[in-house]
Amino acid sequence: MLVANVQKFGGPSAWTLADYQDNEDWVVHLTRDEADELLAASEGVRKKGLKTFEFSKDDFPLPTLSKTLNSVLEELENGRGFCMLRGIPLDELPDNDDETLYALYWGLGEHLGFSIIQNRRGQRIVEVTDSGDTYTPNVRGYSTTVRLFPHSDASDVVGLMCIHPAKTGGESCIASGIAIHDHLVDAHPDYLDVLYRGFKHSMRGEGVSGDLNEVTNNVIPVFSWYGGTLSCHMNRRLIVEGADKMGIPLTDHELEAVDYVNDKALDEQFRFDMDFRRGDIQLLNNHIIVHSRQSFEDFDEPPKKRRLLRLWKTIPNGRPLAANYADRTNGGPRGGMRVAPEYF
Repeated sequence: MLVANVQKFGGPSAWTLADYQDNEDWVVHLTRDEADELLAASEGVRKKGLKTFEFSKDDFPLPTLSKTLNSVLEELENGRGFCMLRGIPLDELPDNDDETLYALYWGLGEHLGFSIIQNRRGQRIVEVTDSGDTYTPNVRGYSTTVRLFPHSDASDVVGLMCIHPAKTGGESCIASGIAIHDHLVDAHPDYLDVLYRGFKHSMRGEGVSGDLNEVTNNVIPVFSWYGGTLSCHMNRRLIVEGADKMGIPLTDHELEAVDYVNDKALDEQFRFDMDFRRGDIQLLNNHIIVHSRQSFEDFDEPPKKRRLLRLWKTIPNGRPLAANYADRTNGGPRGGMRVAPEYF
């Protein structure tokens, strides 16, 4: 798309900090009835002997909460693009073991859409916790304690359920990629051509080949107009590493454009910070929101360490996506990571 044709997208997805710093419209508090439905559905699959990943939403009935979740899906796709479900009754589960936690989260997630695979090991729920890893080019940041910079995940929606928050830090920082785009139309239209054209991303060794130098098949736009809507997919780290792995470093102008988007996502005008409480589920539309994370300090006791469970969802009311934008993992349009042969 030529710069001369670019317009602002506007609407509720083009929000800035000023829109939300003094209200909690983005928090959806579960009612007692909705919490009881989750407990009953979790008990139901346990009694039937159904394991996580073996059951669908039909096995996990949420007659009242499902209506709330449908409203949440509408807000995620056609509104601000983010919300926090608060009040998941984790402390009331009869068995506070991993299977029970996973079953509850999987069952609720089935009412949001289709879960896609998040890594070459075939995982559909991923533990976001410090594994003692060092944040090097082919290590995914969720297994460390370090600050993570603005990025989008490779799904329509990402969900994070908080089992334990950090001792200190670990706040989630989000920004509207749509608002940053509209800012660029006025402030730096000269950057938009390269951002619309896009870049190949490093696969961090998560491609089906396992090759640490694998990059995406597609050039992935940072901003993509398609089907009457605007989408954003941003990850400075993967863009720069992808260029380096191909042996074609970014030009000065390309790097300036990518850095500008990255910096605006951290700027106090655009960035909205939220913390996690036990029993929270944060839901973000990856085509609207770019997210980052503050570094954190953990508790010494292993059972109290920061722990979140992550889902990647393809949602039923998801926007149309351009073909090159839709495949961000070499797994096909709206597909997740491809499972490596050794994990079949």
